[in-house]
Amino acid sequence: MASLYRDVPLSIDAASAWATLRDSRNIAQVFAGVLVDVKVEGDRRSVTFANGNVVQERIVTVDDARMRVAYAVCGPNFEQHAASMQIVANEAGGGCRLVWICDFLPDERRAVIEPLMDAGCAAAARNLVR
Repeated sequence: MASLYRDVPLSIDAASAWATLRDSRNIAQVFAGVLVDVKVEGDRRSVTFANGNVVQERIVTVDDARMRVAYAVCGPNFEQHAASMQIVANEAGGGCRLVWICDFLPDERRAVIEPLMDAGCAAAARNLVR
């Protein structure tokens, strides 16, 4: 199983970053430049990427105590897909981090997922600011 881990410093306080990230309707705003649209129905969201690809995701949990969202991609391109995004406050104060973990099969999907994840990290760093 392929596993990708990213730890992205953000120049925003943890509570503000979490308030934005926890609401699935805001995901296109957080990842603007990579995502262009999101539609949410219950625990399902449909995200449209800038390249026109549309992906169906299921929100597994929104954990306010840990500032963590877990989700899975649904569809024929994956045997398995589980991911989470967590906001972690900096211990020294001032700012926070986005920790994004994605585990999936088949491993060959890494060539598609990793560049999108890296672009998403750059977008989050740009868009989640004070």
